[in-house]
Amino acid sequence: MEKEPFEKMADDMQTDAPKEGMSLMQALKEVLRKAQIHDGLARGLRECVKALDRRQAYFCVLAEDCDEASYSQLIKALCAQHSIDLIMVPHKAGLAEWVGITKYDKDMNPKKAGKCSCCVVKDFGEESDALHVILDHFKKQ
Repeated sequence: MEKEPFEKMADDMQTDAPKEGMSLMQALKEVLRKAQIHDGLARGLRECVKALDRRQAYFCVLAEDCDEASYSQLIKALCAQHSIDLIMVPHKAGLAEWVGITKYDKDMNPKKAGKCSCCVVKDFGEESDALHVILDHFKKQ
């Protein structure tokens, strides 16, 4: 007997095997988008410092091309003081896109490109393969 389309999708979704070859940046992008959907992100210096001080953060993401050296030093010091994991990404424009700061027009072309030097994940939203990739990365460090 042929399965209904929804049952086929449910069978496909139940595979727990991690995606082969998923890089850390791909996994980070997916986790940040899911956290954004579930309102689990703190973006910008003020929100990140609050979340780090209150120890509400699971991990922090900092852009390597941050303009202010004191900004980077503060975030790194707070992460080290409170034993919060830190991931460095190469560009703040890419981080802004991942956390939903970049605005798009109706044709999905970037209309207003934002920049984000730091964000903190306070709530993952849901468990995924990408989350396991990131957690495995932290265990290896």
